[in-house]
Amino acid sequence: MKNCHQNIHFNSNWQNELANAYTDPLVLLHYLQLHEKHLPYRIAKSADFPMRVPQSYADRMEKGNPYDPLLLQTLPLISEQLEVEGYVADPVGDLEAIVSPGMLHKYHNRVLLISTGACAIHCRYCFRRNFPYSDSILTRSHWEDYNDHLKSHPEINEVILSGGDPLVLSDTRLQAIYNNLDNFKQIKIIRIHTRVPVVLPKRVDSHFLKAIKQSHKQFVLVLHCNHANEINHQVVDAISSLRDHNIILLNQSVLLKGINDSVEALAELSEKLTFAGVLPYYLHMLDPVQGAAHFAVSEHRAKDIMTTLRSKISGYMLPRLVREIAGKSSKIPV
Repeated sequence: MKNCHQNIHFNSNWQNELANAYTDPLVLLHYLQLHEKHLPYRIAKSADFPMRVPQSYADRMEKGNPYDPLLLQTLPLISEQLEVEGYVADPVGDLEAIVSPGMLHKYHNRVLLISTGACAIHCRYCFRRNFPYSDSILTRSHWEDYNDHLKSHPEINEVILSGGDPLVLSDTRLQAIYNNLDNFKQIKIIRIHTRVPVVLPKRVDSHFLKAIKQSHKQFVLVLHCNHANEINHQVVDAISSLRDHNIILLNQSVLLKGINDSVEALAELSEKLTFAGVLPYYLHMLDPVQGAAHFAVSEHRAKDIMTTLRSKISGYMLPRLVREIAGKSSKIPV
């Protein structure tokens, strides 16, 4: 049995799977036919940032392989507890950009809404793993504040839903956000940053798509996929459903040591994304968040990989290598 909330019941299959995600590393390792004693690294059995892995994502991991690139993205390790100079709790300056609870205004024409602190999966390199969600989540009680901010900044024409992951919210809550934004003619685009269609593809159901179809805005979904093994036929089907609803699909990845830091891995990822109908958009240098230093790839190596990758795949498949620096007005090309 998994270490999960067995007494929680939902009507939706995706919500059931979310509630029953793996939260105990040893239980996930047992499922993958791995024994803790034989691992080439030490796991952390408890962590401030706990493990969360849905079954459908675990099913894409290779059993018996301690170096599986999907497993390494999700397994808490003792190395996360090391203090490394330059790795901090707020690496991209989120806290300085908060203009009202749950709203960040970093860039000229767009704002970001922290719609939830929950995620379908806990990626160990998450740049918001230390974010104070209890104080900074958008709720209905804050809508007047963020509406006032939109009214006072007519240059804002795009709203980004982030978190956490917005797609763990119910369709009812998402619909309420869309309906509120429909009141603002200045808003042209609703952008959703999400890992859910990759991690939990059954979330892209008819109810979710109906809510989007009823909005008058253009939707852009920025998916987060780091490795080609994450893309199976269920993910491709979810992407196809999104494309059928006139949703622009982009992908952003993070360059991660031991996971996708090779020309071969990135080429295969870009090809699978493109063939599924998703444009490879950004490849991020790791944000220096406390607990993630073991994923870091040097800038020199990153540039070498991109130089070779450019010669191996078509230009439209090539993501832009970027870094986010706190206080800057945009992502910075590397």
